[in-house]
Amino acid sequence: MVGLFWIEGDVAYVGTPAVDPAPSVVLTPDGPRVRGSEPLEWSWGEVTDLRVPDAPVRSTAVRWAARAASFAVAALDAWVPEEPPEMTVVIAAGGVEVETSVYSGASVAYTQREVDLSLGLLARMVRGEFSPVVMSEWWRVNQPEKVLSSREREIVLEGWLAEEWLAEG
Repeated sequence: MVGLFWIEGDVAYVGTPAVDPAPSVVLTPDGPRVRGSEPLEWSWGEVTDLRVPDAPVRSTAVRWAARAASFAVAALDAWVPEEPPEMTVVIAAGGVEVETSVYSGASVAYTQREVDLSLGLLARMVRGEFSPVVMSEWWRVNQPEKVLSSREREIVLEGWLAEEWLAEG
């Protein structure tokens, strides 16, 4: 997971991949796709906006407190797994907005900086200035063996935004 994105091999998702029929939003070089019971797809040229208005954001202190509480509950063997937080992906194309819920990749929440940087990348994809292929290539080269810290994820996102990537496909 890097920011709002889940990268798995050659596929980049907004949020996490879901098991059908639950929806997933896939970012391809050709355009965004909604997978699930009501699949949809667009080319990047058709998309005028792609945003996530309700990504879960919490301060570092609140995220650490929530994480500590979950460890304490698990230690007491009282932990019941929860579904990850949901967030809404809005895709505008052809004068129509489509909203779909996806699961967040963050176990607790994202930092505000991660969300801001991720939304910046989505805007660059819409403008044709960034391709999700870059995410897959980064993952293939780096293949982190552990979950990146929020600061490490922010650094990756900042690097992607700093480059003058050209859209592919």
